[in-house]
Amino acid sequence: MNSHLWRAFGLSTTKGTVYPAVRAQLTELTGSMRKVTDGKQHRQLCAAAGSLFQLAGEIQFDADRYSEAAHSYTLAASASKEAGEFDLWACALTRLAFVGLYDREYSATVPLLESAAHVAQRGDAQLSTRYWISAVQAEVFAKLGDYGSCRRALDRAGDVRALSGTVHNGGWLRFDGSRLAEERGTCFVALRRPDLAEAALTEALNQPLSARRRVGVLTDLAVLGIQRRDVDMVLTHTRAVVELSRQTRSGYAGRRLRSVRARLTPLLPDRRVSQLWDEIGTLERELA
Repeated sequence: MNSHLWRAFGLSTTKGTVYPAVRAQLTELTGSMRKVTDGKQHRQLCAAAGSLFQLAGEIQFDADRYSEAAHSYTLAASASKEAGEFDLWACALTRLAFVGLYDREYSATVPLLESAAHVAQRGDAQLSTRYWISAVQAEVFAKLGDYGSCRRALDRAGDVRALSGTVHNGGWLRFDGSRLAEERGTCFVALRRPDLAEAALTEALNQPLSARRRVGVLTDLAVLGIQRRDVDMVLTHTRAVVELSRQTRSGYAGRRLRSVRARLTPLLPDRRVSQLWDEIGTLERELA
């Protein structure tokens, strides 16, 4: 059932539609945990809970409910630790770090990711867990303006390509290296390296992307346009995010749009940009 729910989450345009089934499964699972006395079964149920609480957190994160997502990820980490599932535990810690990343608590996020990396070292070396953590670390270092540490973390993340066989499970672990281009682009935008950012983001945009990943790439391209004061680039990519936000009603997309809108101030004398500013504000009210 957990695998089915993760697949449904991945395929769903509106992630919140999966939440009632996840909540029902969690209720059944926690009820079963109270009845089990066998140690092996208890660990198995804890592992299932670690996966399911991460999924609940992902849905809450997408809905922009960060405090609830953080609570779910914390429960996932605790259950995964109890199960002795190191990769599952490390992934829960990494998702918890994402909350700090999006709340701009970068310095506090660094030690949490270090803990996740330490836990992952005890996991399965054939899985991509440690490389995903490096990719997230790279973004945090980029936000802190640490170019050297960012590049080293990106290089470590790129080593995922040396793995063979099944390196992820498509559920709580989905990193396989296909996102490296967009992750490089995000980092280079944050580091204000437009030469490196545009090449990476253009490469990413030419790949098959989920709606959420496309929002991220388009937003980064819009921010790059703002950095360059290229109004046409800003309009093209921001309007694409506006359309995706209308389609998905995603809190994640809404937050990314707000981050673009906050940066538009220097370009507001251009009538087209002021119209875009108003359009984003109208969409926020529609989706509130």
